[in-house]
Amino acid sequence: MQRISLSISGIRRFSASNLVTLADHRLLKQVLESCKSQPNSKCVLLQAHAHILKLGHLTHPTLVASIVAAYRRCSLPHIARRLLTRFLSLSPSVSNTNIIIESLMINGECGLANKVLRKASDRNVITWNLMIGGYVRNLQYEEALRTLKDMISLSDIKPNKFSFASALAACARLGDLRRAKWVHWLMMRDGGVELNPILCTALVDVYAKCGDIKSSREVFYGVERGDVSVWNAMITGFATHGLAEEAMRVFSEMEAEHVSPDSITFLGLLTACSHCGLLEEGKGYFDLMRRQFSLQPKVEHYGAMVDLLGRGGKVKEAYELIESMPVEPDLVIWRSLLSSARTHKNPKLAETAIQNLSKARSGDYVLLSNIYSSTKKWESAQKVRELMKREGIRKAKGKSWVEFGGVIHRFKAGDASHVETKAIYKLLEELIQRTKSQGFVPDTDLVLMDVSEEEKEVNLNYHSEKLALAFGILKSSPGSEVRIQKNIRMCSDCHNWIKSVSRLLNRVIIVRDRIRFHRFEDGLCSCKDYW
Repeated sequence: MQRISLSISGIRRFSASNLVTLADHRLLKQVLESCKSQPNSKCVLLQAHAHILKLGHLTHPTLVASIVAAYRRCSLPHIARRLLTRFLSLSPSVSNTNIIIESLMINGECGLANKVLRKASDRNVITWNLMIGGYVRNLQYEEALRTLKDMISLSDIKPNKFSFASALAACARLGDLRRAKWVHWLMMRDGGVELNPILCTALVDVYAKCGDIKSSREVFYGVERGDVSVWNAMITGFATHGLAEEAMRVFSEMEAEHVSPDSITFLGLLTACSHCGLLEEGKGYFDLMRRQFSLQPKVEHYGAMVDLLGRGGKVKEAYELIESMPVEPDLVIWRSLLSSARTHKNPKLAETAIQNLSKARSGDYVLLSNIYSSTKKWESAQKVRELMKREGIRKAKGKSWVEFGGVIHRFKAGDASHVETKAIYKLLEELIQRTKSQGFVPDTDLVLMDVSEEEKEVNLNYHSEKLALAFGILKSSPGSEVRIQKNIRMCSDCHNWIKSVSRLLNRVIIVRDRIRFHRFEDGLCSCKDYW
């Protein structure tokens, strides 16, 4: 793009005309966009604003959205609000309202877009859909669902298939089964919305991601399955739940119904095999996609194969595959190798993986330190921790959350902020003692520090998922399921302890971590201790 001074000159060139071409319009937007990276951005913005005002184009919705976002970026929110208020006072048409909402959402200005929605004199289903979908794209899933609720209660406009597709995506990201069922019910109410492939896929996907694989399966077998995306959602859902045999069976049915698989199909199959240790089957699918369906593996497929080999103990073979790849390995692949090196205690390959991580995160260094600790290389582990301290790298905090009564309750390791902390810790201590009396032994190898076994146990006792489980048990009735979500991979100590609790209390406990779902029942886990 030209320098800002040239862009301002460009505006001046057509300032005498009331007709602004598409190219001129783009130039105006470029000037406003550039304000966020210029040292004198406020000065440039004021000049641009003056010229746009002189042209009489301050009522054009996309330009209004651009200049409002520019003022927000330049820390002048009062001017941004004033401009927006003026635009709304002109009672813009619904199409112009929609344009400005869409533009604001693209700029990440969700709050201002919501203000437009609330004050708009005219709204249609597109207006609401732009808000719901915009919130989802900006990762504000709670707001997306709240907006759908407002759409139903505050207007006489009915949601359509686009409204529901965005709402289901929000539920899937949150893992919120209760609201996923609510959205599904809304879809089926009053005769139901016609289920196109997008909605069929979204329904199969949302139930799987919310931990209800049974409902996901029921939806799958109750809808039209002519589109490959519906099959992919089911195969991927089974993979996430560690049900590799189910995923492979669905693939066989897919072939029988003459639906051609795509690269996503095989990624789901490889993931399923990886989560269940089906090494030969995974290799077979990797070969099949190239030989029979002429699908060239992408970096994601190589990543799944590296994960499959690494989890299966073939860490050196996984590294050899990385070395032979025709595409450049990404960070996910090196992190997969690092994780496998941790599982199988191979410090040398862990160091190789770290060296190839151009943007190593805190979790990568923690894994390396874990490897050194598990192999009793305390000095090396200490050096990693010192490096992290020197570079200002902080360990990512494990977080878990559980829903009760429509409210999400969040926990961090050692958390004491919850209003029922005393009761939670009291129950947790009781459960720890009872599981120990039945044979549970803490996995103290996971603790990084070279300290006493007793100190290590204390360090493990208050992980976020244990606190979340204690709260879930405290607030739920005996025999009911407890559903927990976690932002990182569950450690083996918590995994083994929750197995013991499921047997002790005769409860089903479902944990969704960053990798997959774990269903604990009668002292066993659906992952068969392979994750």
